[in-house]
Amino acid sequence: MRGVPSLTLDEARDRTDLLTVRRMEVDLDLDRGAEHFGSTTRIHLTASRDGETFVDVAPVTLHRATLDGVELDATSLAERRLPVSLTPGEHVVEVEATMAYSHDGEGLHRASDPADGSDYVYGHMFLDAGPTVFACIDQPDLKAPYVVTARAPQDWVVIGNGRATQDADGLWRLRETQPLATYYVSICAGPYVQVREEHDGISLGMYARASLQAELERHAPEMMAVTRASFDYFHSIFGIHYPFDDYDQVFAPEFNAGAMENPGCVVIRDSYLFRGAASDDEVLTRANTISHEMAHMWFGDLVTLRWWDDLWLNESFAEYMAHRCLVAATGYDQAWVDATVARKAWGYSAERSPSTHPVAGSPAPDAKSALANFDGISYAKGAAVLRQLIAWIGDDAFLEGIRDYLGGHAHGNATLADFLGAMQRASSDELDVAAWSAAWLETSGVDVIAVDRQGTITRTPPQDRPADRPHAMDVATYSDGARTSRVELTLDSPSAQVEGLDLAAPLIIPNAGDLTWATPQLDGTTLDALPGQLPQVTDAQARAVVWVGLRDGAALSLVDPRRLVELGEAALPVEDDDSIFSRIGMHLTNRVIRVLLPEDEQDEARARMAAVGEQVLAEAEPGSSRALHAARLIARTTEDVDGRLRPWADGRGLPSGLEGDQDFRWIVLGQLARRGLLDEAGIDAALAHDRTMTGALGALTARAAIPTPEAKEAAWRELTTSRELSNYELVALAAGFWGPADRDLVLPYVERYFADVPAMSGWIGEDALSRVALMAYPSRIVTPETLRLSRATLERADLPQGVRRSMVDAQSELEEALLSRERFAR
Repeated sequence: MRGVPSLTLDEARDRTDLLTVRRMEVDLDLDRGAEHFGSTTRIHLTASRDGETFVDVAPVTLHRATLDGVELDATSLAERRLPVSLTPGEHVVEVEATMAYSHDGEGLHRASDPADGSDYVYGHMFLDAGPTVFACIDQPDLKAPYVVTARAPQDWVVIGNGRATQDADGLWRLRETQPLATYYVSICAGPYVQVREEHDGISLGMYARASLQAELERHAPEMMAVTRASFDYFHSIFGIHYPFDDYDQVFAPEFNAGAMENPGCVVIRDSYLFRGAASDDEVLTRANTISHEMAHMWFGDLVTLRWWDDLWLNESFAEYMAHRCLVAATGYDQAWVDATVARKAWGYSAERSPSTHPVAGSPAPDAKSALANFDGISYAKGAAVLRQLIAWIGDDAFLEGIRDYLGGHAHGNATLADFLGAMQRASSDELDVAAWSAAWLETSGVDVIAVDRQGTITRTPPQDRPADRPHAMDVATYSDGARTSRVELTLDSPSAQVEGLDLAAPLIIPNAGDLTWATPQLDGTTLDALPGQLPQVTDAQARAVVWVGLRDGAALSLVDPRRLVELGEAALPVEDDDSIFSRIGMHLTNRVIRVLLPEDEQDEARARMAAVGEQVLAEAEPGSSRALHAARLIARTTEDVDGRLRPWADGRGLPSGLEGDQDFRWIVLGQLARRGLLDEAGIDAALAHDRTMTGALGALTARAAIPTPEAKEAAWRELTTSRELSNYELVALAAGFWGPADRDLVLPYVERYFADVPAMSGWIGEDALSRVALMAYPSRIVTPETLRLSRATLERADLPQGVRRSMVDAQSELEEALLSRERFAR
């Protein structure tokens, strides 16, 4: 964190060889005000021999440290490391310190709710933030049971990995846990409200801020139903009952990720407690998150990977299992369609970047380097690869291997080799799992699959990353909406002849069922036929595959972005899948039109999308999810200020279901601010009617969007120099900054970005800063000068790792945009 050395693999191995951690006792005092808390830790360990090692701790003040009751030199603490000398046998290291709450989402994060002035705390120890909360031996393979106590203000409740009870003197005691890796320890505290249920012997709790009590109670029945169904499904296929204490899900403010799978204390971003209208795909995304985190209770929590280089396996497994569970057990039948347009599109984007990497085997010589490979490849590609494994060895063998793996390493650690070994034991002797792993897990890049009008299917890996990946997949053809043929095959050579295809059909779609990880390259006849044919195709999965393939094609300058706008105009008015409509609509407006199209064509393209929104809104059932998406599309694209934006901002003429919806209102207000039609006073007036966390973020975005030199300077100064803003507030400012029609206002900040944002690493954690760096990148300023500045900055040796990864990815998309504009210039 913040520039300190990261634990190396060699150091971790040395500590593992020297010691084991038998028990952790952590006492926290959260009743010391808004800035600091007390932390006392007793680490019970056993040393196998004489040796020098260190305890990880990052205090504001280290008050005292002892080894077996003998004082240690507190001044020897350096760069979060407290040296200790061990002799063979059992020892206790005790550390008493004052710690600081964070505001960047790492460690023990404290947020204040402007709705009622209450403060809330959540613990997020991933990846190496644990030492900012308590002293520990901070590496994933030294798991130990935790006993935690917490003193908190009188009106607070405390939630953690073990069931919490309050003594007569107000001290909260958490029941001793099963062995946990340090990064899975969490504690949440504040005046949280809760709902509870019991299911299959498990106490289920859901917590939220007091100001969100109505939203929690409104959404809890659906979320509890997903929780119950997921437990039943995972119990049935894993063969191991939930192995931890109560199952609490804490909807916490300002959480960086979607959620974190802390055993018994899952932390979830509280924006999932939708306070306004929620679309069907948003509810599906939340259900997926709930199921995903639960899958981790077995894969990650019960069995923890030994080192960070195998961390992808946890995420790939949970990603796959969540979608599988949703379809099999919860009634979300379109979960795989959503996976295609939301998750796999993210993964394909990561594959196109220079930062692409194999699913497995990427070196992680230290803990921080693992974060560089924690992306859409770790999640979406890994999940797709697991589907390929299942197609290859069979589902029964896959589940047998899972039960072998989980049972053999329960409450301990494992490696990818252990997982593959379990799969090999469960599968046919004729199948070589190691060879499969070499082809799919240990090579980077995505193959292009194409089928020509003679029925020849080809598989082309990236030229700079050759690989021999077999694909279990399908090819389908469509005419006037109907599927006229479908062939399943295993493509294990560079080319093959596909028998049984209707080669005269207007549409030939490789990988139509999205069974493999590959980019479908559509033939010219299919491309030309799409505007007339795709709107008729009834198979949502095939439509999703086409759209994601076109996204890749446009990004690689193989498809004119104007084709995507044309297809959106033809297909979105009749698109009935929520995920496709919302994700593709956002991609068209935010990426294709804003970035890939030349600037002099953008207004006209936006007007076409606004017309799509108007058509869908007029035809959709009032109050439906489809109508909601249409209204959002209009709000993002319309130039009808007097007929749409001003009335909607004032609460007049709103579509059914959006009356009083403050989240929708902030979208509209942001558009007015961007046009210079809403000033600071107007934003303050709107905020006075919505004094909530979400309202405050909306106001920050709107202020940053005001197109005046003074507003831009103030927003940039606040973004890049304020040490008081939270992770969410920084992202909100960045979201509004680059939007004015007059680019001259923001051009001076292009160069300032490359100097000012990396410097923020002095006070912001790496995870939070990487998100800010990505959001604040001047991606809309598509010029060679932006690219020159970006490349020059990436040559800096002192660039923070998280910032570097974000800039590499953003620069790759900038290069795509420049090439697309050059190639398809008119």
